Amino acid sequence: MNSLNERVKQLETDLRSSPMRHYIYSDLPFAIFCYRPGQEWEMRGEIRRLKTRLEKVRKVEVISLADLMWQSINESEGLNAVQALERESGFLAAQTQVSRYLSDRDWNPLRDLLKGQLDALLPSTQIAFIVRAGALSPNVYRVSKLLDEMKGRTRLPCVLFLPATTEGQTNMKYMGIAENEARGSYHTKVYTE
Repeated sequence: MNSLNERVKQLETDLRSSPMRHYIYSDLPFAIFCYRPGQEWEMRGEIRRLKTRLEKVRKVEVISLADLMWQSINESEGLNAVQALERESGFLAAQTQVSRYLSDRDWNPLRDLLKGQLDALLPSTQIAFIVRAGALSPNVYRVSKLLDEMKGRTRLPCVLFLPATTEGQTNMKYMGIAENEARGSYHTKVYTE
């Protein structure tokens, strides 16, 4: 089992390589870095330190999926509408509505919000660290869906930091939740324990 620190060092080596070795397909220049959900605070520290080290060779932009989710909610019907729906119909109804905001092109899809952030960056000199994926738990939005939707939409090198328990590279449980096991396909390089 590789420690978190060892895997961060491997990711750093792959990001410093020329050409970079952190992704598999050029039309989806993403890597997924898995860490146990209980390591959230430790991982945030590792990300800050990695960002500092990498900025000697490439500017790193940190993009929060939590911030993009709240942006989508606020630009759709707003938090008050979601709260009212939850009081009226329960958590699952509210979660389903937020999922619609993040998925439906008539609202503010997560893929478009992320693409907008990535489009403002330069692939030749910058990289994006995508963080706070836990905000999409338990079933607000599937990370595998986001990656499928980003295929061919950016050339910017990206690393998605994903809280998940793993058993090898093919069996990831998002947030360690059993019902999230084996859903979706990640067509990208995955850094796991």
